[in-house]
Amino acid sequence: MKDVPNHLAIIMDGNGRWAKKRFLPRSAGHKAGVETIRKIVKECKKLGIKHLTLYAFSTENWKRPQKEVETLMTLLVTYLKKEVKELHENNVKITTIGDISKFPNVCIKELNNAYELTKNNTGINLNLALNYGSRNDIKNAIKCIIEDIRLENIDIENIDESLISNYLSTKNLPDPDLIIRTSGEQRLSNFLLWEGAYTEFYFTDVNWPEFDEKELKKAIDTYQNRERRFGGVK
Repeated sequence: MKDVPNHLAIIMDGNGRWAKKRFLPRSAGHKAGVETIRKIVKECKKLGIKHLTLYAFSTENWKRPQKEVETLMTLLVTYLKKEVKELHENNVKITTIGDISKFPNVCIKELNNAYELTKNNTGINLNLALNYGSRNDIKNAIKCIIEDIRLENIDIENIDESLISNYLSTKNLPDPDLIIRTSGEQRLSNFLLWEGAYTEFYFTDVNWPEFDEKELKKAIDTYQNRERRFGGVK
C-alpha cells in the first residue's frame, strides 16, 4: 500500500467499555485487547508501516484500582512470553518509551529479554509506551538539558527543536504521522504531545477489542486522503 504512515501511534481505548457492554469484568476487556494487538501488529507489518507505538500504560494509569493494575502487568508478561518468539521470527523489533523501573521485576525481566532477542531485527518496530506520560518526558528532558548546560556539555544558544527532541525518550523514533484513538474519546491524554505537533488524528467510536484490520485500513485510507502541509502551502 502506498503512502502509509511511516510511524503509526495508537491510543488503545475502550477495553472497559467493551467488557461492560457484555456484562463482563474489565479484565476480560483487557484480555480481548491483547488479542487485538496481535492482529494489528501483523496487519501493520503487512501494510509496510515501519514504526507502531501503542499507548499501553500511562503515568496516570496507576490511579486505577490495584487489582486492575495487577491484571495489566500480568497481561504484559503473558503477552511477551507468548508472542516474543513469533515476533522475533517475523523480524519485529521491540522497544519501549516511559519509565519501566516502576514496574514489577517480572515485567522488567520479560521486557529486557524481548529487547535483547529482537534488538538486531530490521522489520517493523513495535514500540510500547509503558508508564509513559508526555509531560513527564518533557520535564525529564528539560532537567537533563539544564544539567548539560551546567556541565558545559551544551551551550544555551544552541538549544533548538532538534536538540530538545534528542533529549526525549522518543529520540530514536520519527514523529508520528498518524495517531488513532479508539472508543470515541477525542483527546491525546498526555500522549506524544511534543512529537504530535503536525500529526494527523483519527478518532473512531469502535472499542479497541473490536478494532480489526478493516478498521485500521479505514483509518489509513482517511489519512491518505488528507493534505499534509506542515504549516506551509501546497
